[in-house]
This record gives sequence, C-alpha cells and structure tokens, in this order.
Amino acid sequence: MPLASDLNVKPDPDICHSARLARDKRFDGRFYTAVKTTRIFCRPICPARPPLEKNVEYFATAAEAAAAGYRPCLRCRPDAAPGSPAWGLVSTTVQRALNLMRAEREAQSIEQLADRLGITSRYLRKLFAEHIGLSPLQVWQTERALFAFSLLRDTRLPVGEIAFAAGFSSLRRFNGVFKEVYQRTPTEVRRESATTKSGDGGVKPLQIYLSYRPPFDWPALLEFFGARTLPGVEQVIAAEDPEQSEYLRSFELLGQRGLMRVAHESEKGRLRVSVYGDGCGAVLYPLREKLRRLFDLDADSDEIRGHLQADPLLKNVLKSSSGVRLPGAWDPFEYTLRAILGQQISVAAATTIAGRVASRYGETFDGPEGEALLLFPGPQQLRNADFSDIGVTRTRANTLRTFVAATLNGEIDFHESDLESFCTQMTALPGIGDWTAHYTAMRGLSMPDAFPASDLGILIALGDGEDKATPKQALARAESWRPWRAYAALLLWQSLKLKPTKRSSK
Repeated sequence: MPLASDLNVKPDPDICHSARLARDKRFDGRFYTAVKTTRIFCRPICPARPPLEKNVEYFATAAEAAAAGYRPCLRCRPDAAPGSPAWGLVSTTVQRALNLMRAEREAQSIEQLADRLGITSRYLRKLFAEHIGLSPLQVWQTERALFAFSLLRDTRLPVGEIAFAAGFSSLRRFNGVFKEVYQRTPTEVRRESATTKSGDGGVKPLQIYLSYRPPFDWPALLEFFGARTLPGVEQVIAAEDPEQSEYLRSFELLGQRGLMRVAHESEKGRLRVSVYGDGCGAVLYPLREKLRRLFDLDADSDEIRGHLQADPLLKNVLKSSSGVRLPGAWDPFEYTLRAILGQQISVAAATTIAGRVASRYGETFDGPEGEALLLFPGPQQLRNADFSDIGVTRTRANTLRTFVAATLNGEIDFHESDLESFCTQMTALPGIGDWTAHYTAMRGLSMPDAFPASDLGILIALGDGEDKATPKQALARAESWRPWRAYAALLLWQSLKLKPTKRSSK
C-alpha cells in the first residue's frame, strides 16, 4: 500500500482520505493528517471527528508536519505512533545519519555527524533536504520533543530529567523547542496528564510504551527468542496464554545498568516496557530505539506479505503467519559474536557456548530485588579474551579474537546501512564467510534484504524432495523477494516446521 515513492513526496491524498475516514490501523505512522483550520496534526486513527477534506493536508512524518507549523494532537498523540517504514527507503547515507542520531542521547553537530559519515556538512544538509525535506536539526528536535511528550504523559519523571533523557543539555533550550512544537510548556502538559492525577509517587519501574501496526505475532517472537536466551542475561517468562508471556533482559547503556521487562498489550496494539535501575531515565530514548529494532516494531507486515505471497512456497507459509517480524538483536557486537559461535552447530549448542562467554567474561550487578544479573561482555571486556576455555576449536577461537580486535580497531562498522559494504567488512576477516556476514546483517543489524543463501535450512526448504537446492539456486529464487529477503528466510525456516538442521544457527 505505497503512499509515496520517497519522503520528500507528499502521500497519495486519495489513499490517506480513505484511511483516515476508516481509522485504518494499518496506516498508523505511515502518514499524518494536518488540519489547516486548527493547525493540529493527527494520526489516521484519531478518534476525533474527521475534518473536511478541503481543510486538510497530509505529511509522511510527524517531523514534517511540525516543521510546517502544525502542533501534535493531544488526543491521538502522534508521539505514540509506530515509526515510519518509509524512512527505510531513503538514501543509504541519510539512513546511516538517522541511525547515528538515534543511537546517541545528545545531539551531534552537523559537522560531527558529517565527519562520522565521511562527507562534508554541506553535502549532508543537501541529502536531508532532498530525501526528507528537513534539516538534521529539525528531525532531531521534533523526534525528541515527541519523545519528551510521551514521558511527560506516561511517567512521573521530573521535567528536568525528561529534558536530559530527551537529549537536551539545557532546560531552557528544551522548554523553547518543546513549546515551539506543542504550543505549550512541558509543565502545562504535565499538569494536564492523567499520570499526574494518578499519583504513582514516582515508584519504580519507569514505564514506556511502544506501538506497532497490526498484525503482530508476539507468541512467535517470544518462541524464537526463548530458544536462544542466555541464563542470567535474558529470559522469556512463559504464561498459559502465550499473549501474556514476557521478555526480560539485563542491559548496560551509556554507562547505566538496569533490567527491562517487556509485556504485550494486544488490545492497545503496543508493548509495555518496565525499566528498573537508578538513573535509567537518562537512557530511555536509545533504549526505546533498540527495542523497536529488537521486536521489529516499525515493519509494515501487510506490505511485506503482499510482496512475498507472489511466491507459491512463501504464500503457503504466510497462511499460518499472522504477521511476520524479523527478530532483531539488542547489541550488534553481541549478536555477531554469537553468529560466529553458531557456525556449523545447532542453535542449542551455540546458545550454550554463548552462555559460557557471558559467565566467564561478563560482569554481574544487583537487580531490583537484589538478584544477581549478568551483562554480556562488550569488545573492551573481551580485548584480551583467549576463548580457549569455552568449548570451541582453535580456529574458531582465533576468529573470535580477530573479530574482537577488528571491532576495537574500527574495521567493523555496526552503523553501516549498506548490506554489501557491511558484508565486505565481515568477510575480510579470516573464518567469516557469506553465511555469517548475511546472518549477522539480518539479525544483528536488522537489514531486511540480508539473505544467508548457504544456510542448510533454506537449501532444504527450497529443495525438490530429498535433493536440496544449491546456494546459487537459492539466490536466483530470492531475487524476486527483494527488498524483503530476510523475511523470506524466516518463512522458509518456518516451512521446515522446526525440523533441526546441521548448519543453521537461526
């Protein structure tokens, strides 16, 4: 259901008109309706009385609507809308810039951002104007103001802490930007919020909410993660009703340690995230961005389904799938290391060995109830690791050491948005082939077109009877699945009905 070919092109008004009148949840986050008479912009699911078509205009993102002088609706809350899938269609450089902007708590200057991208600041401004129609600063300020609004309404964090969490180093600057976007002060919004009236007293945990476009198969995601959880680091708490199952994980982010607990509120189309830990309010923005990738919340399941069901094999699998999502990773470095461990062994064996890495080299800290929580080690903790005591071959241990060194030296760029460039970086290291590179890109970096063509499970699924396909045949078949080959790979694995394979570490 394409709305526009690029972000700098207005969405199709006929599609938007029909979607907003129907309050179609499938379009939530895909466009915003701005009302010229009230100067307010809304999500397509807004419960307010629909305005006349002559009084509206449409925008692809909330940032564009705010930059045009409209203020967000306080009823449907554009701050709570799912992310725009259209932003995955902009140029590679712009996408890398957006990823870098969202990975940091504080704003970077245009010069700093351009330097990290290896281009001039003038060229970066030109790219943003061409592909998004806004400057990097406009995008940053609007996204952070929307995020701050959600914290004002959903938490009891003091306004000063919310300003810091949203990335503003100055309360005065925060107040100025927020008032420019919302036409009211943060204090006024806090005074109006239901959270203030509820009087929760600021009791931990902090809670944030992450919306998505249905359909969303929460049980399938947790089943996938549940087979790969690391003791002490993460856990899936199964419930009698799979929709009530929860995901837990310890984390360290920008120097803050904590525990997060994720539950599904299917009736509201969102995830509820409870965050435990002193000082964790400061890292809520990058934490939210990581979780959106982990659970693939911004995917457009209907568009993906519509594209892939043209293949008879995938169409058959899609009949039993209520919304395919690409399980992501909390940390790209962690996942890449786990992918290397998973070469040519089973999922269970790879998880066991990864657990040894965590227990031998990770650090522990006290959880909210005094329990011991374990952090998966980062590249600094593994700088001098030998890996000879975790149950891998000498060659595999050497590959792990080389990978850690390459990460520390900057040879591996986990902010890379181009699939071919990332895979080239990875396969330049000894002991890492196309399978590991593509599987890491697929899960560790959430690249939708990654495709581990030599995976045994994929070759069996595409085979004819007892004869499995060849990687060359798999790549040829997958050409028609672009740009969603990673989702097709998931469907192929599902088609095996959990049949164990010797090679796949999915």
